[in-house]
Amino acid sequence: MVRIQEEAARCLLCEDAPCTKACKTGDPARAIRAIRFDNAKNARQWVDGCSEADLERAEQACIHYDRPIRIKELFNIEHSTLNIEHCSASEGAANNGQWSMVNGQSKLNIDFCGIHCENPFFLASSAVCTNYEMVAKAFDMGWGGVFYKTICKQDIREVSPRFDAVKEGTTFAGFRNMEQLSENPYEVDFYILRRLKQNYPRKIVVASIMGQTEEEWIELAKMAEAAGCDAVELNFSCPQMRLAGLGSDVGQNPELVAIYTIHVKRSVKIPVIPKMTPNITQIYKPAMAAFFAGADAISAINTIKSVTMSPEAAVSGKLTVSGYSGKAVKPIALRYIYEMAANEIMKNVELSGIGGIETWRDALEFIQLGCRNVQVCTAVMQYGYRIIDDLVQGLQTYMAERGVERLEELVGEMLPNFVLPSALDRETKVYPKIDRERCIGCGRCYISCQDGGHQAIAFDAETRQPRIIGAKCVGCHLCRLVCPTGAIGVTKRVEKVKR
Repeated sequence: MVRIQEEAARCLLCEDAPCTKACKTGDPARAIRAIRFDNAKNARQWVDGCSEADLERAEQACIHYDRPIRIKELFNIEHSTLNIEHCSASEGAANNGQWSMVNGQSKLNIDFCGIHCENPFFLASSAVCTNYEMVAKAFDMGWGGVFYKTICKQDIREVSPRFDAVKEGTTFAGFRNMEQLSENPYEVDFYILRRLKQNYPRKIVVASIMGQTEEEWIELAKMAEAAGCDAVELNFSCPQMRLAGLGSDVGQNPELVAIYTIHVKRSVKIPVIPKMTPNITQIYKPAMAAFFAGADAISAINTIKSVTMSPEAAVSGKLTVSGYSGKAVKPIALRYIYEMAANEIMKNVELSGIGGIETWRDALEFIQLGCRNVQVCTAVMQYGYRIIDDLVQGLQTYMAERGVERLEELVGEMLPNFVLPSALDRETKVYPKIDRERCIGCGRCYISCQDGGHQAIAFDAETRQPRIIGAKCVGCHLCRLVCPTGAIGVTKRVEKVKR
């Protein structure tokens, strides 16, 4: 049987998808996209009216460079099979995939810095929001707000090429970016922001700014306020500025963070949101400087300094250090968010989370650690603004299943589960368990346990059956992680045998 997530991940997510055009009675491309972005529970609504012949035509029309997506097999699966089982016990009882939207997007309403937001999904200050037309399109498609690409008074001169990627098949595992700030004259950008706020008064428009001097920070912040922006973000974090004393050079210096934040706070009445750099060991130091300087919220993280060696990405044969983003950085971003959210001194500061967000579940993790909104960049660059549909619907479905009425209830709910390493339970363990029906006998678990684990799996070459050796197994679960078919699960937690 086809593994639906794996098969959906192969989809090229085509523009004007040939499979949907051939189907005529449904939208298989949209259904596959829902599965791809962790919204499988709602996928069937786009193919419910499709016959076997419809799905056959859709599959034949697939233009995949390798082999067609197995559309018939995907959607001939029983409805319950589409309910991807990632839910933990804390997520409450599932409803067998049945769900109806309550009050549209109103369930995702949340306040941020006293500003009412229709949903927590914002565009991050980046290449995804550099002009009026781009942001207007995103707003029309359902994004709740924008942190507009950083405005400055410097002469921005970009390089070519400016992007590179570490890829897994056709998708980015990580994305390297050498782009700096907005190339528009700053007066033009503030005119754009004014138009956006006038034409989309219910959307949230945040001006991201960067100055070289106190006077520039103040001037740009005042211009943002005059343009009608809801808030101003202070970019203390861009890792690839060509001039010293800008971007992450500021964010690594708590004194400068405090000085510039204080000057901006004194100059405007709208909320001020410093943006933190991850290119520092202890993020709480500049974050606390911003907090004591009066910051209304903190956004984090910007991209992580990195190097990629692709010859095609070299600029006239030369390489440099630049920013890294995408799903590979999400665990690092979550760590920094946690460290700020768990800081007792800063417990009243609001957080905007950034870093590797592709699906609603990614966004949920940031929210559960204390963020009141999330910003998305790399996923939009890869898949387009259309991912907002599954971000919204997936999070609403999750909330409906748990019986959560307001998004506010999820903010920071996982923080109490964090403890110091010294406080973790070291007296029990969880053994892995092999599902014989799903095991195909590839031996990957055996190889990994032998060479990277505790030699706790035996493998019969004749029957091709792995077997867990309980006396040796320490419950590390490397075997479960490497299993390509998901045939290794977990058992109940038990007391360790005393030796």
